[in-house]
Amino acid sequence: MPTARNAEFAHAFAVRLMQHLVVPTFVLDADRRVIIWNKACERLTGVTAAEVLGTSDHWQAFYESPRHCLADILALGKTDELASLYVTHSDPGESTLGLRAENWCVMPRVKKRLYLAVDAGPIFDEDGTLLAVVETLRDNTEQKLAQMALQSLAVKDGLTGLANRRSFDERLEANWLHALREQTDLSLLLVDVDHFKLYNDTYGHQKGDACLKAVAAVMDTLVFRPTDLAARYGGEEFAVIMPTTDLEGALRVAERIREAVAELNIAHSASQSADRVTLSVGAVSVVPTIKQRPEDLLAAADAALYRAKHAGRNRVMQGELAAAE
Repeated sequence: MPTARNAEFAHAFAVRLMQHLVVPTFVLDADRRVIIWNKACERLTGVTAAEVLGTSDHWQAFYESPRHCLADILALGKTDELASLYVTHSDPGESTLGLRAENWCVMPRVKKRLYLAVDAGPIFDEDGTLLAVVETLRDNTEQKLAQMALQSLAVKDGLTGLANRRSFDERLEANWLHALREQTDLSLLLVDVDHFKLYNDTYGHQKGDACLKAVAAVMDTLVFRPTDLAARYGGEEFAVIMPTTDLEGALRVAERIREAVAELNIAHSASQSADRVTLSVGAVSVVPTIKQRPEDLLAAADAALYRAKHAGRNRVMQGELAAAE
């Protein structure tokens, strides 16, 4: 039968062992006060054990304003907060009594923004009473950044940083189906850099790339609603998808983009229509019907762009979809 001295020794050994684990770890008691803050946790956060032991101020190591950490959520049973506090998380009771989550943390003391994978597990006594919650942390920042870079390559144009053609096609299809279901406006702009081949031939491909980046930057600035999408459609052609936007609104955006690019004053001595880089834009808007397709919207915008070019370029022309048969 274990003696009180043996139990005390075992407890002291467990605490010392946890203090020297290579995994950043802290432990809260049932009242959510810090009872262990190990060396690895000090190194990760820049916060010493002396600063947090006996307090509930552990959140200050990870965030700039008070909020619950995963161990707090487990101790309080407030698992309904998981979705609002963490980028991703396990559902309670999926496999164990513990919780798993991942999140960006600002780490105020070390002045770093880290992506942490977090595990929290409860410790109960023989009667099932909660004694403590153990939280362990893993710095997954490099893996997360690599994942984000790969995702970005899949959806963004490598030169301009705008959405790529694949992203454009997928978004147009999704927005079309939504507009068809809700019977709302869907607008599309097709944008072409005037006489771009002549620009490339005159100034070289490096200057041509810089020109496309400058046009893309203007579009990225002016197409700012989260629901809208600016994309590189191909070559020197760009596109803008604008859900819940009628033709009047689409024409306003198109004109702002055209004017902003002209105001960049990028010299274009070989242009046959201006002394600077300019844009031609085709704009079209529709409330879709069941007999129409996204390709009809593209064809109408392309026809409007064609008319803008043949009317002298550096202008916006509106188009309309052919009547569905």
